[in-house]
Amino acid sequence: QVQLVESGGGLVQAGGSLRLSCAASGRTSSTSAMGWFRQAPGKERQFVAAVLWNSGSTYYADSVKGRYTISRDNAKKTVYLQMNTLKPEDTAVYYCAAAQGGLGALRSVNNYDYWGQGTQVTVSS
Repeated sequence: QVQLVESGGGLVQAGGSLRLSCAASGRTSSTSAMGWFRQAPGKERQFVAAVLWNSGSTYYADSVKGRYTISRDNAKKTVYLQMNTLKPEDTAVYYCAAAQGGLGALRSVNNYDYWGQGTQVTVSS
């Protein structure tokens, strides 16, 4: 089992920044990738960004490319999501996820085995 705990959400004005953290614990040695997803009220959970645990390669949704940066600290078993130039449409619950298998569908929720409890991000206009 892997436990994921997110932190760093909050309320920010449009144009502002937030940094989310996701601390992993438990059986993390088999983790192949970590991802961030978000879910707005009444909408499906959508991919935001992912990072490969070993190589550090990163992947982003088009909607956040150039504004968000995902990074990881292997020693701390922590993944970060730096969010800049936030927009009201970025408002959602943000979830951290860990994959311990294949990397063929990093943008799909089905590729991930463990999920955090989520952290609310609200961007006011």
